[in-house]
Amino acid sequence: MLVCAGGDVTTAPRSPSRLRAWFLADITEQPAGHQGPYRKPVKGEKKHGWWKVMCLTGVDYFSTLGYQPGIAALAAGVLSPLATLVLVALTLFGALPVYRRVARESPRGEGSISMLANLIPSWGGKVFILVLLGFAATDFIITMTLSAADGAAHVVENPFAPEFLHDENMLITLGLLALLAAIFLKGFTEAIGIAVTLVAIFLALNLVVVGVGLWEIASADHLVTDWTHAMTAEHGSIWMMIGISLLVFPKLALGLSGFETGVAVMPQIKGDPTDDIDHLDGRIRGAKRLLTTSALIMSGFLITTSFITTVLIPEDDFEAGGPANGRALAYLAHEHLGEIFGTVYDVSTIAILWFAGASAMAGLLNLVPRYLPRFGMAPEWARAVRPLVVVFALAAFAITWYFDASVDKQGSAYATGVLVLITSAAVAVTLSAVRSGQRGRAVGFGVVAAIFLYTTIANVFERPEGVQVASLFILAIVTVSFASRVGRAFELRAIEVTFDDEAAAMIADAAASGAIRIVSHDADSVDAEEYRAKEAEQRTKCHIPSGDRILFLEVQIKDPSEFKTDLHVTGTDRFGYRVLSVSSAAIPNSIAAILLQIRAETGLNPHIYFDWTEGNPVENLLRFLFIGQGEVAPVTREVLRRAEPDPALRPHVHVDS
Repeated sequence: MLVCAGGDVTTAPRSPSRLRAWFLADITEQPAGHQGPYRKPVKGEKKHGWWKVMCLTGVDYFSTLGYQPGIAALAAGVLSPLATLVLVALTLFGALPVYRRVARESPRGEGSISMLANLIPSWGGKVFILVLLGFAATDFIITMTLSAADGAAHVVENPFAPEFLHDENMLITLGLLALLAAIFLKGFTEAIGIAVTLVAIFLALNLVVVGVGLWEIASADHLVTDWTHAMTAEHGSIWMMIGISLLVFPKLALGLSGFETGVAVMPQIKGDPTDDIDHLDGRIRGAKRLLTTSALIMSGFLITTSFITTVLIPEDDFEAGGPANGRALAYLAHEHLGEIFGTVYDVSTIAILWFAGASAMAGLLNLVPRYLPRFGMAPEWARAVRPLVVVFALAAFAITWYFDASVDKQGSAYATGVLVLITSAAVAVTLSAVRSGQRGRAVGFGVVAAIFLYTTIANVFERPEGVQVASLFILAIVTVSFASRVGRAFELRAIEVTFDDEAAAMIADAAASGAIRIVSHDADSVDAEEYRAKEAEQRTKCHIPSGDRILFLEVQIKDPSEFKTDLHVTGTDRFGYRVLSVSSAAIPNSIAAILLQIRAETGLNPHIYFDWTEGNPVENLLRFLFIGQGEVAPVTREVLRRAEPDPALRPHVHVDS
């Protein structure tokens, strides 16, 4: 039986509406228009000094000073400074070494998620990455909502704010998120310059507040005495205080939020003049300076701000509805430096918090296309920026409503996303050290991974909201991803098709005879008798002229979980038979791509010959979707039909009965 392309009726596609064209403009595999943490580098793009790029990640990392001291005071009470010391110790001796290693091993900004993707092969690795993407989405979305909610808290508590804004935290938060979405829908590209300005002003103002706070404490000896007496009265011995500080530390873990972003922005760091695509030592060195400097700056501010806020602010003022809730440092700025300075501090804090949301949005716009299209797990519209902006904005609105625009309620969920990413990074570098035979470092990183794992589990059991939110994101990502994978299964899925010299010579020789006839052959059956029998069978059943040379095409499956791959076809003479060989993720899609490339290079429509596949059609379809095999002949024809709408130009598909 002969099955060949024919009888298709094509119609001219309808012109999209102006709104649809605008909405789906700039479709690309990896959006490059936003300076976010997972942004694809642009050729010829201006690079920046590491300290400038530090400010880009710093709008996320440093902006947590807007709410971290208040959250620490609520979680640990008078022990807030001790619990913060635990956080700082884990920052400097845990997270920092881990991410310096990540920076060394992913200098193109891939980060720890990519490291794990490379360490865990096939479908298990892909599913694991989808789960991590769910937690990453939790991290970024709640960065947006938490920052906007804290910005709203600074607005409503400012004495110069209009009366109608008081107690309207929800409305203001939604307004800030809507403004964020509107900016990205219009088009947002510049980030470095704005980030440097905002970070410089914000850190300078915080330095003033810290200096004044320490002066106030030094000027009143009883404040420290009262604080130490309160700790002793509540918790007894120093060992009890240390134990409780260790127990409450997981609630403070959102102070670790900047490390993954710090590695992801590496492509924007200016390296050495001698750096090239294979040697990026200058960029790596700059990234390590970025990570170390930002960690030291943040550690200094965390220690001093937790101390001055705990000693100078009454404990009741940190509670929900209190004047210091979500804005402890702003409270001190107003109390000790006057309403004018306090308002300037409020404006600076609102600006950097809003821009932290912008950085998170840019990160999401680059994170999703970085992985999901590569896995074939994103619908077509997900390659455009504006639809993703709408999706992320709606998710942010829902999260804001779920947590009632409360900074305190979102803190644990945010910490969960941050901790899962850092834990995965610690596991990734531990496995990397094991593979490299670095036993001492493997043990050290393993201890850090265990600590972060404990911290994550403790945070989840204490307040499970973070896992609940992450689970929704994971479910949504997995559902959409696999639905998209099925919907895109009949694409060509080849990034590029190339032929080695031997393969090109075989194809050219066949083309010289006027017809290119290719027989699909099982790559596992390579003995001389098998080739002889296969050729005889196809010549008889499909009436191939005896004078026409046959090329055998063998496709070896390497990793069926991959979606798009480069196809490098090699030519080999086996037992006197001409064989084209290629490795790919799916047999029928690769065959279709190779046939179209042969047509493009020779000007001839090749003929491909198949046997029918035995077995249940449904089972064969599932085998194709998940292991790249199954009903090869009909799927190849369908891929060709979709790729080439003109039947006259389509390679010919033959199947014997």
